[in-house]
Amino acid sequence: MLFETHAHYDDEAFDDDRETLLASMQENEIGLIVNVGASLQSTAAGIQLAEKYPFIYAAAGVHPSGTDKLNEENFAILKAQCLHKKVVAVGEIGLDYYWGEPSQETQKRWFARQLALAGEIKKPVIIHSRDAAQDTFDMIAAHKADGIGGVIHCFSYSAEMAQEYVKMGFYIGVGGVVTFKNGRKLKEVVEAVPVERVLLETDSPYLSPEPKRGQRNSSLNLPLIAKQIAEIKGMSYEAVVEITKKNAMHMYQIKADYDLDECRQGNILVHKREE
Repeated sequence: MLFETHAHYDDEAFDDDRETLLASMQENEIGLIVNVGASLQSTAAGIQLAEKYPFIYAAAGVHPSGTDKLNEENFAILKAQCLHKKVVAVGEIGLDYYWGEPSQETQKRWFARQLALAGEIKKPVIIHSRDAAQDTFDMIAAHKADGIGGVIHCFSYSAEMAQEYVKMGFYIGVGGVVTFKNGRKLKEVVEAVPVERVLLETDSPYLSPEPKRGQRNSSLNLPLIAKQIAEIKGMSYEAVVEITKKNAMHMYQIKADYDLDECRQGNILVHKREE
């Protein structure tokens, strides 16, 4: 069973067939899914999905592009969301300088606050970083987020930086870009870091892997990503699936036992976070 560590099934791209699509996951060997928040609203929607589907967990956080909407009042709401029993991480949070707004100062302020929140409640972080390589790294180091743990989502920097994050105890999120013809940099990252530090993710509905690039993405495309990683690492597909699942279970502190046939019949056992 594959573990989908980063998807956005609350997105409007799934409004027409969300229930049908999610109902198909178990029979297609997608075992667990973490639906990741980008705002208070999307986090709330993700929590609703996690409450409805036993195989879905949620992450609570405000994406850097939405940090200009944060204030003390709604940050308190975010904290309450983070404490929900099926919220397994704070994210996605970080820095994104691509668009030039919100200001870097605003993004840094609320990135720091969300890192501190994760440390307070002892949940890992899901880091979004775009065109902000050094600032992201420096802030994670300064706030001692290596003690929290987490994943650098949709990793887009050098293999050397990936290795530095691995030394800090972070995982590297690998998605559809690794299958792209122009995805050389991510291929080099996968080659350089131990598979024990890799997580599978799709970022659905975005970044569909080849040969489905340009189409709406979903967790059903995870095998394409796992097969590419297996090819790069010279490993079996089955080994990549098993190791990355264990990685995700460890990072998200999820402890679960369930049988594939039981899942297919809808008799999914309750998953419990480790104490």
